[in-house]
Amino acid sequence: MTLALPFLKKPPLVAVVRLSGAIGITGRGSLNDTSLAPVLERAFRKGKPAAVALEINSPGGSPVQSALIGARIRRLADELDVPVYAFVEDVAASGGYWLACAADEIWADDSSILGSIGVISAGFGAHVFLARQGIERRVHTAGKSKSMLDPFSPEKDEDIARLKGLLGDIHKNFIDHVKTRRGTRLDLSEDLFTGEIWLGARARDLGLIDGLGHLKPRMKERFGDKVRFRRYGLPRPFWLRFGLSLAEDVLGGIEERTAFARFGL
Repeated sequence: MTLALPFLKKPPLVAVVRLSGAIGITGRGSLNDTSLAPVLERAFRKGKPAAVALEINSPGGSPVQSALIGARIRRLADELDVPVYAFVEDVAASGGYWLACAADEIWADDSSILGSIGVISAGFGAHVFLARQGIERRVHTAGKSKSMLDPFSPEKDEDIARLKGLLGDIHKNFIDHVKTRRGTRLDLSEDLFTGEIWLGARARDLGLIDGLGHLKPRMKERFGDKVRFRRYGLPRPFWLRFGLSLAEDVLGGIEERTAFARFGL
């Protein structure tokens, strides 16, 4: 039996939250605010942690889910006065970098890929194929913009202009978030908001991260060699544990792999 002595102070605790995968993409393993809410609540509240460390490996995804997750991290950090440190693994790009900016400090490996501060919308046009097959597309709407960017109809100049306006507004939100969170650490002599990506050392020089380093050594340096770690993450769905799969998760996995492949991963 272990005797608990209340006057003996325990070593500091760092809660480690793993944020790995695409954000908000179809599939039950993707990162979204609903699934991460209980994980983050436990990480910030259980055991009075000295800090929360985010392990980030994400190519991005939904701008709304990125913003919701990032805002939840900041609310908990401010409410409970717990510092947050982000540690980037292979990639923190686009929405993945948005999540990293929710931390007070960002650390990465020398070969980590960071940035991609931009917004993208991609799709396919099938109207030529349908015409060759003798298939006629019929769409009836109430509201002239209801059928904007129909992939089975030719693109319209006004639809493209409207989409670019929406993407521009989202891009501005992204830029504002990065500037607010990184502040004077950013080197604004270079345009950081073109969607370009950088490796760790260059990202450090531009102020996108605070330095190069890995989670355990950095946290031991900050909180001492006896620091304790408690890990949190999304549970694996039971059908994956038994080798089962669902069509939704297969499609989500393909989409996620495509997102990572944009960065050569």
